[in-house]
Amino acid sequence: MSDHLTSNGPVSSNVTRLSRLDIPGGGQIEVQGNYAYIGHMSPPHGTSIVDVSDPRKPRRVATIKLAGNDSHTHKVRVFGGDYMIVNYERHRRHFFRKAKLLPEIRSKLQSEHGRPPADREIAALLGVEPQDIALLMEAEQRGYNEGGFKVYDISDRSRPQEIAYQKTGWFGAHRFDVDDSYLYLSTEMEGFNGNILVIYDLRNPSTPAEVSRWWIPGQEIAEGDDPLWVNHPVRLHHAMRFEDQLWAACCGAGFRVVNITDIKKPETIGAYDYHPPVPDTTHTVLRVPFPVAGRHLAVVIDEQHAHHKGQPHAFLWVFDVGDIGNMKPLSTYHVSEADSPWSRVPGSRFGAHQFQEHMDSTLVYAAWFSGGLRVIDIADPFLPEERGFFIPEPAQGAPAPMSNDVDVDARGLIYLLDRVNGLDILELVC
Repeated sequence: MSDHLTSNGPVSSNVTRLSRLDIPGGGQIEVQGNYAYIGHMSPPHGTSIVDVSDPRKPRRVATIKLAGNDSHTHKVRVFGGDYMIVNYERHRRHFFRKAKLLPEIRSKLQSEHGRPPADREIAALLGVEPQDIALLMEAEQRGYNEGGFKVYDISDRSRPQEIAYQKTGWFGAHRFDVDDSYLYLSTEMEGFNGNILVIYDLRNPSTPAEVSRWWIPGQEIAEGDDPLWVNHPVRLHHAMRFEDQLWAACCGAGFRVVNITDIKKPETIGAYDYHPPVPDTTHTVLRVPFPVAGRHLAVVIDEQHAHHKGQPHAFLWVFDVGDIGNMKPLSTYHVSEADSPWSRVPGSRFGAHQFQEHMDSTLVYAAWFSGGLRVIDIADPFLPEERGFFIPEPAQGAPAPMSNDVDVDARGLIYLLDRVNGLDILELVC
């Protein structure tokens, strides 16, 4: 075992750092071949392509900058060898969504006080600062019409060329899965509350074509109804393909299994919802592509949001999914607050978020916010075990590390992306 603890550096066990790249914080990383593709959290930073052929000396070879501050493109995937997809979504969407509530709040306060309300009174009900009211009003007046996704030709990794821009609806697209034929997109659309699934045909990458839609009952807005402008708890986070199924993480509604044998008619064939009592939302569900201990499994990870004392932090699940109509949890995996020196630092965010979206062994590599990277072995699906961890030092000016996403390449090297700043390239040494 190799352990490392310093006051200024990372905390680790059985994981060593090969290099660290100073790069703006990211929402997703995917590694294919000699390149890592990073979607950044905040404009003007859009998407970066990094040459990782020498993992000890990564170098950025291309950066796509964004015009303006309205959108972020924090998710990225690569398909067909030479094509890249990025999402377009309203930056700070949770904040700007509050602008839709301004007329209702103004009317309520006017009725209560018999006078026009002050900005501080409106701000108190919205949970924002008084100076934010003017910003919300201006953004609402300007509107937003950038949501969707873009497709790039990356045959020359140093010069990505935009070849398609598909707009969707409302505040746009979040996360997605892709193969060489189809895009499985989680996006807002007119007529629906919260993100739904929209499948696009990508066989001609320059002209994406909608194939079908799928949503959870209750998301469709009845004729004449207004959309719910706060976050709808029942919505799609994203869906991942396994054979002729999509495994869909549905935020406050657990997860669903969707049959796409007929891709034009997606059909729900299985569901499991653990809300309540679990407070955090379902972020990702991955069907394990091989049997483990004689069982067909799925791993599920929740996303940590605001933590309430007395409640568990977001964690990892292992499910037996051999019978889609009767799926059962076999175990869970938790990281204790005692396992990270930054778990209780004011301004930090501690708990699970995401794992690598492919598996070729029983190891799950999970990004745990201020808990860093956790390497979890599910060889015994009833008792997952940690094989190693790596918690980087906080980015400059940040109160704690914010490990947001992780991928593992064909060499077994681990790429841990911080939400604020920095990419660590790591190696498991046990």
